Amino acid sequence: MSIKMERLGNLFVKEISEILATEVKDQNIEFVTITGAKVTNDLSYAKVYFTVLDDTKKDIVLNALNNASGFIRRALCNRIELRKMPEIQFVYDESVAYGSNIERIIRDLNNN
Repeated sequence: MSIKMERLGNLFVKEISEILATEVKDQNIEFVTITGAKVTNDLSYAKVYFTVLDDTKKDIVLNALNNASGFIRRALCNRIELRKMPEIQFVYDESVAYGSNIERIIRDLNNN
């Protein structure tokens, strides 16, 4: 990934987090943390990774975020000047759960 795309991904994380906190009124999108974004080189797609506090609600939140993606994309257009705003796809970030699982395994090994 180029430095420009990495910077753009970081900017997306910041701006989408702010949009979710201040502008989106959907009750299903509470307690969402945007953890990362990957933008394709041609600016056609952006995968935005998120986590939630309650893992049981991840499917509900995923559907709510994907339904709100058009609104979020328009809000990003007003905040970021790009020649083409990418289509946004939200993806649940499994790395946090994976890291917690590894940490639990290490803790169990140390206790034995």
